Amino acid sequence: MGRYVLRRLLQLIPVFIGTTFLIYWLVWSLPGDAFAGKCGDRPCPDAYVQAMMDKFNLGDPLIVQYGKYMLNVLQGNFGETFRGLDVGELIGEAYPNTIRLALVALAIEAVIGLAAGVLTGLRGRGFLDNLVLVSTLFLISLPVFVTGFVLQITLGFELKWIKTTVSASPAPWEHLIVPGFVLGSLSMAYVTRLTRTSIAENKRADYVRTATAKGLRQRRVVGVHLLRNSAIPVVTFLGTDLGALMGGAIVTEGIFDIKGIGSLVYDGIIGKEGVTVTGVVTLLVMVYLLSNLLVDLLYAVLDPRIRYD
Repeated sequence: MGRYVLRRLLQLIPVFIGTTFLIYWLVWSLPGDAFAGKCGDRPCPDAYVQAMMDKFNLGDPLIVQYGKYMLNVLQGNFGETFRGLDVGELIGEAYPNTIRLALVALAIEAVIGLAAGVLTGLRGRGFLDNLVLVSTLFLISLPVFVTGFVLQITLGFELKWIKTTVSASPAPWEHLIVPGFVLGSLSMAYVTRLTRTSIAENKRADYVRTATAKGLRQRRVVGVHLLRNSAIPVVTFLGTDLGALMGGAIVTEGIFDIKGIGSLVYDGIIGKEGVTVTGVVTLLVMVYLLSNLLVDLLYAVLDPRIRYD
């Protein structure tokens, strides 16, 4: 196991360098004036432009810019915006809210999705199965911003059950339940369908019939044998979805006024703050890579036939 982890960590290095360089190139190679609008309606003075060019190494070749930037990132320095704000501090203020929101969404989609998938997969075709399939298809077809607005208006403005905005930082966990449901609604539908299909296929497997023939209780057969083997594709989806939830929270955070990473990226794009966008996306790449490594290690826990020697 130790050698496998070390090998996987070494494999992450070229992947990290390649993805972050691609991100840096896409952000800083966009056509147009990087200083447009930075000085109001008037063009920025030449002295200001030259000072910013020197500060952000914009006069160097792109590969040199990337190398200097990554050296600073590895030291925990994500740079400064054109307005002189520290990007690391901005991320430190916004990231806890996004992590909380993503964890709530992940928990909702895992609990509800697995429960609905297991229940319908075991029972087979019937009223409940058709109801779940129609409900998940409805969630897949409905855009996230529509779900967010409907729940915000219904539960917030009309029924007064929730707060319509979550402006506190850090956001309380109980205030993130509805936004988390909105963020994880699409993935919850996929988890339900994926679990249902996996359970329906594996419940006819030989090891399930053997466990039943031994006289094991149905709960143990399902929980220990059937569910563990059926959960591998679901765990893969959930592991990769954690990074997607953090990166795709722009709409949800905008609807509920959550001061998170999504809002920070949106403001950086609108304000053409390439340092902010690059720093946030670089952090999300790290989350993706580490979550994929964790998923690979969980395979051996779920399926005893998998061994990393």
